[in-house]
Amino acid sequence: SGANQITGGSIAVKNPTLFKTWLEKYGSEKIILGADCNNRKIATSGWLESSELDVVDFIKNYEQEGIKTVICTDISKDGMLSGTANDLYKEIINKTNVKLIASGGVSCMDDLSLLQEMGCEGAIIGKAIYEGKISLKDLRLL
Repeated sequence: SGANQITGGSIAVKNPTLFKTWLEKYGSEKIILGADCNNRKIATSGWLESSELDVVDFIKNYEQEGIKTVICTDISKDGMLSGTANDLYKEIINKTNVKLIASGGVSCMDDLSLLQEMGCEGAIIGKAIYEGKISLKDLRLL
């Protein structure tokens, strides 16, 4: 039992020293950076608080510290089934070398294919599965 990996988001904003200590102690294979954003600004505390940190700058900063994997959630897209934040994800992929896991807005298999084509490492799918817009059978074919 236990955890194989953790995602740190709010802690990376509110206590970067502690987050960097974890990164040094456990390594980038075990620590994933959570970069939840709204209008490109990093959000914390379960999306209740906003910061002035630009999401791409935030990711680039932690990439320099050794982060290899990032989960980026565009809060405005999450649960909306309205498509993903493609422009933002393309920018992150073009300006960094992190493995990007996209989150928020996946509504159909075409969204997933586009994320795969642009170079995303993975995607988090929620409501689209819950509402039957994407099936587990469909995912096996991707």
